[in-house]
Amino acid sequence: MAEGGTGEAAVRRGRPGYDQATVLRRAIELFNRQGYDGTSMGDLAKDLGLSKSAIYHHVPGKEHLLAAALDEALDGLSAAVDSAVADTAGESAYTRLQTVVRQSVEILVAHLPAVTLLLRVRGNSEVELAALERRRAIDEKLAGLVQGAVDEGALRADIDPDLISRLLFGMVNSLTEWYRPGGPVDAPVLASAIASLAFEGLARPEAR
Repeated sequence: MAEGGTGEAAVRRGRPGYDQATVLRRAIELFNRQGYDGTSMGDLAKDLGLSKSAIYHHVPGKEHLLAAALDEALDGLSAAVDSAVADTAGESAYTRLQTVVRQSVEILVAHLPAVTLLLRVRGNSEVELAALERRRAIDEKLAGLVQGAVDEGALRADIDPDLISRLLFGMVNSLTEWYRPGGPVDAPVLASAIASLAFEGLARPEAR
């Protein structure tokens, strides 16, 4: 899952009472609340009710937790985008773009804390730089998919495809600022609403 062996598999098997997933979840919560640089391994140990020395029986270090969190945020989207670009089903670029928009919303909702952390990364370490590089690769593939839809005549050609892609997925990413699981709108409904807004606009059909 992780590139270079720095992902969730690198988190050591925890002592009884704390599995890898639990330790990672709590670490992501702290990173989001206090900032990655402002969170120490001592903070995580305290949050888990462990001694500062005992935390290292659960994880090898803070950077490994960050790598696992960023991989979690990126892996699902990378797979969805790669599948859309591959076009194994012979669908139009426009249809594949719509699909990946819907999937990206559902992936974000399913991994909201990790995606929130990803969007705050600024490239202050090798782990963060690697995550940003993966994001750039995803952005390039998405822009290519937008260009494909423009070439088909399905999307307007007077706006740069890269700008369309940034605006489109910027709207998706903005969910991290306000969406909270357990609210009145579930992921499939939210994905449908965003896709409809993005591809059909706000005007009523009879007004267009």
